[in-house]
Amino acid sequence: MSAAALAAVERALGGDEPDDVLRDAIAALVEHGGCAWAGILFVEDGTLVLGPSAGEPQPESRSQLPVVFQRDRVAELVADGCGDGDFLERVAALLAPYCLVGWDTGGVPWESVS
Repeated sequence: MSAAALAAVERALGGDEPDDVLRDAIAALVEHGGCAWAGILFVEDGTLVLGPSAGEPQPESRSQLPVVFQRDRVAELVADGCGDGDFLERVAALLAPYCLVGWDTGGVPWESVS
């Protein structure tokens, strides 16, 4: 991935609300990172629940990485059509503290950012 893609994700981290940060970062993966689709799956009661997502899914080219906060898997970063695993690992690490918002959804689904 390009430095511009990482910069776009890092700009998203400047938001005040964790849900806005996640939506903006996921959108940046699609708009600037070359991903066809990206999303966050939150760990809720031992299952994965889709949070914010953007783009058009292409499951045949899917990468899925754990998002870990203080040694606990709190979410999964899912990206279709993004072949750079190192870039996605970096993004997953950057998003980890913001994924804690997923614990507060109480099962209410997120709206996709298209």
